[in-house]
Order: sequence, then C-alpha cells, then structure tokens
Amino acid sequence: MPTVSMKVNGESVSAEVENRTLLVEYLRDHLGLTGTHVGCDTSQCGCCVVHVNGTSVKSCTMLAVQAEGTDVTSIEGLANGDKLHPMQAAFREHHGLQCGFCTPGMVMSAVDLVNENANPSETEIREWLEGNICRCTGYHNIVKAIAAGAKSMSG
Repeated sequence: MPTVSMKVNGESVSAEVENRTLLVEYLRDHLGLTGTHVGCDTSQCGCCVVHVNGTSVKSCTMLAVQAEGTDVTSIEGLANGDKLHPMQAAFREHHGLQCGFCTPGMVMSAVDLVNENANPSETEIREWLEGNICRCTGYHNIVKAIAAGAKSMSG
C-alpha cells in the first residue's frame, strides 16, 4: 500500500492507504475529521467539499494519493480555535442551516466563492452553489448567510 503525506488543517499527516481510498474516506476514517460528509456517493450533493491548495474540491471524487503533497483544509480547519470563521458565523447568525448535513460543504464552497469574488451578487451565489444540494431548505437563508459572510470576510 502506498503512503500518502499532506498537510491537513495546517498539520503534516501521513498514512498508508489503499490506492482506491478517496480523500473523503482518508479525512473521515484515517484522521477522524468527520465534518466532511458523504451524502450521495456520486459527486452530486457537495457535502464532501474541502479545499485543496485553496480551491474547493469534492473530496468524494479525489483519491487520497492524488492529494499527495497538497494542503487540505476541511471544515474543522476554518475556525481559529473557538472563534468561528466569518462564513461559519454568518451561517449560524442567518439560519443558513437546518439539519446541518450539507452545511460543511456549503460553507467550504462559499469561502472559495468569496476568495474568488469578494462581493458576489445573489445570482452569483446561487450559481456557485449549483453543485451543493440541501434537502431541508429553500436556500433563501443560505444565500443570505453567504452574502453576510462575504461582507465579514472582506472587512
């Protein structure tokens, strides 16, 4: 079995994995980072979104060995200790979640959007989230949360 090494949430990690191990499985099963969810097994729902070298990626579509040498950030890596990332705080403040299952992927996608576009319009937010599915809500509060998070992130 190959050994895979990368930085996850700022810490260097390494483990032997099977060639077929998905990045999401590596994060959840090998590292115990269970905030990244598997929702559909078909890359449709976006519950598994993490950042790889600063860009959002569906971790159910990437093998752990493909992440060799990269810098991975999961939802657990966004907060600074007990202080939530501005996007996480905005989701809480604006009720951008219900059951919470899709929320980590939504937040990670939203942070990537704002890193690319500091002041996205409602239309741009909705288009960016096309790869994320929430089965509980109509997205209205999610869009409001992302707009508020964008303002907080840009100061």
